[in-house]
Amino acid sequence: MEGEVCNFTMVWTVVLACLLYSYTIGKFIPQGTTRLFSLTIVTCLFLWLPLNLTTIHLGGLTSFFIAWLANFKLLLFAYGKGPLSSHPPLPLSRFIAIACLPIKIMPTHSHSESTSIQETVKIKLLKKTFLAKLILFGMLLKVYDFNEYIHPKTRMSLYCVHIYLMLEVVLAVVAYVARTMVQMELEPQFDEPYLATSLQDFWGKRWNLMVTSILRPTIYNPVHSISSRVVPRKQASLVAVFTTFLVSGIMHEFIFYNIGGLKPTGEVTCFFLLHGVLVSIEVCIKRVVKGKLHLPAILARPLTLGCVFATSFWLFFPPFLRFEPDVRGCRETVAFLEFVTTGRLISPSNTSCPYSL
Repeated sequence: MEGEVCNFTMVWTVVLACLLYSYTIGKFIPQGTTRLFSLTIVTCLFLWLPLNLTTIHLGGLTSFFIAWLANFKLLLFAYGKGPLSSHPPLPLSRFIAIACLPIKIMPTHSHSESTSIQETVKIKLLKKTFLAKLILFGMLLKVYDFNEYIHPKTRMSLYCVHIYLMLEVVLAVVAYVARTMVQMELEPQFDEPYLATSLQDFWGKRWNLMVTSILRPTIYNPVHSISSRVVPRKQASLVAVFTTFLVSGIMHEFIFYNIGGLKPTGEVTCFFLLHGVLVSIEVCIKRVVKGKLHLPAILARPLTLGCVFATSFWLFFPPFLRFEPDVRGCRETVAFLEFVTTGRLISPSNTSCPYSL
């Protein structure tokens, strides 16, 4: 564990140095190809650095924050776009926080007063539900004590809930720290995805919104712009949707490889490609019916979640479970609690998990 902590410190020291370099580059090199070329060394380092971490929590989060989000933000920054580009330029502390953390500052000038009030009310509601989700997450962990009595399909459903609650809790804590650093209100990372009434609603407006907000300008918009020169705009949007899901799948494969060390099988990419196809079909159907026909929410919500769950069981969880994230994550948590309570750093491999997911 001590070696992992040292590696983690080294990785993030290099990350901070790279972001300081990137910030300086933005001061002296104008946006465009030259700036992009100057940032290439940083993007390559950000792909390599997470490989030095072997734990689920430290390695997985670093891969997500740095190899994916930070790299995509820097690609936008190279051309004077995205959250890192601002007039006047961002202060260094805010530049670093936005670059390496999954946060998005809430705009204060682009909405009407009534819209701003609605967003403020929504954020307050999300804050109130956070405690309930934290308690539910703790209860879910306790359920695993009875793992031997749980049907495998039910266990898979629990995995879906587990991943959602874990991501929401962890990202909310990160957002709280970031909010303290930047002293500005941040947009929520999730918007109650279990209330989604369609796959388009789930992926585009509710699930992991930081990824959505970074994929739209880096992948969807450029692909849509290029495709519209070759095919009609309606078809171009479908090409852009499919490409966006493809890139998302590839990045998930990369993160899985970082934290699992297993050869990618393409199953995760197929999961996202399948959802790209389903969302494209959904968009086409909506265009045909032109809003005249839609399922009531009481039917649309379970159908949407059922589709997400079923395809997850088929394509997402098999490669995810091969590197035993449940046991490894549990052991890492036990090792962390040992450090908090006794001050001793022990390797997760030297701990025992009180349950197996």
